[in-house]
Amino acid sequence: MRDRIYTNTEVSDYLAERLRAMPKIELHVHLEGATDAETVWAMAKKNNVSLPATSLDEWKAMYAFRDFNHFVEIYIQAAECMKTPEDFTFMTERFLKHQSSQNVRYCEVFLSASLLIQKFPFDEIIDALQEGAERGEKETGVQIRFIPDIARHVPETSQGVLDFVLAGQKKGLFLGLGLGGPEVGFPPELFTEVYEEARKSGLRVVAHAGETVGPESVWGAIHALKSERIGHGVRSVEDPELMDYLAEVQIPLEVNPVSNYRLKVVPLDQPHPIRELVDHGVFVTVNSDDPPMFSTDLNREYLLLAQQGFTWEELWQLNKNAIEASFLGEEEKQAYRSEWNQSY
Repeated sequence: MRDRIYTNTEVSDYLAERLRAMPKIELHVHLEGATDAETVWAMAKKNNVSLPATSLDEWKAMYAFRDFNHFVEIYIQAAECMKTPEDFTFMTERFLKHQSSQNVRYCEVFLSASLLIQKFPFDEIIDALQEGAERGEKETGVQIRFIPDIARHVPETSQGVLDFVLAGQKKGLFLGLGLGGPEVGFPPELFTEVYEEARKSGLRVVAHAGETVGPESVWGAIHALKSERIGHGVRSVEDPELMDYLAEVQIPLEVNPVSNYRLKVVPLDQPHPIRELVDHGVFVTVNSDDPPMFSTDLNREYLLLAQQGFTWEELWQLNKNAIEASFLGEEEKQAYRSEWNQSY
C-alpha cells in the first residue's frame, strides 16, 4: 500500500493503527497547555485558585476558543492554577505517560517561563521539573528536554527568563530559549538583544512566528533572532519570496494543524497550508501544540493529514524530519534514525 491516498474509512482503521505504532519525536508542545482540564480544575481547588467557572463542565466549555486572544486568556488562567513546584513534577510525569501512549520517544517541550519566574526561585522549579522528568523517563522510557520561553506581552521578563534558562542549562535539562504569546504588537525585533546573549551562551534559539501575524513575523524571527526553528510559520505561504527562502535554507517549521484550525488561523472549510509548504520543499515537522486544549494529540495530527491526502510515505518523511530538526546530538540522532528505519 505504497504511494497512495487513503480514504476516511482506511484512515480510521489500517492507517490509524500504523500511525499509532509509528515511533515519534515531538518538538512543539507546551507543558502547561498539555495539562488537561480535569487536572487544571483539581489544581485550582487544591491551590485555592478561583477560575471563571462554577463547574468542571463549565470550565471545559471555555476551551471552545473564540480566537487567539481568548486562548491566551484561558491558557494564563490555567497556568495560574499551578502554584507549587510539586504541581510541575506531577504535570511532567503525567505528560510523559501521555506521550508514551502516543509512542513518542523524545520531546522538546516549552515552558511558560515568564509566568514561572514570578512564582518560584529558579532552583525549586528546576529541581521539580528534573524530578518529574527522571521519574517519567524511568517509568515510560520517554525522554524530555525543556525550552523555556519569553511571553511576548511581558518583554520586561526577558532577562529573567534567560537567567532561568541558563540555570537549567547547567543541569542538562534546558536546551534553549523560546518566544511565545501574542504576536500582534510584539514583533521579534523587540527581543534581538536577549537572543544574541542566549546564542553567545550556547543556547539553542527558537521562536513562535507566522501564526497570527503574517510573513513579516517569520522574517523577523529569521533575521533579528536568527531562530533555528520556527514555531508554526504557516503564514509563510502568503509570501512567495519567503517560501523560496525557507525551501533553500531548510529552517524547520513546527507546524500544528489542529491548533491552527481551533484558533481560526486556518478556516475550517479549507485544507491546511502544510500541503503547500511540503510541496514547495519547506522543511516541516508535525506537532500538537496544546493537545487537550485543542482536543488533539500527535496521532490525530497525522491522521488529519492522511484525511487531507498525505500518503504513508509523506507522513513517514514528516516523522523523520523531527529527528533532524531536534536539538539532539548526532550520536543520539543516529540511534533514532536506526530505530525508525527498523520500524518502517
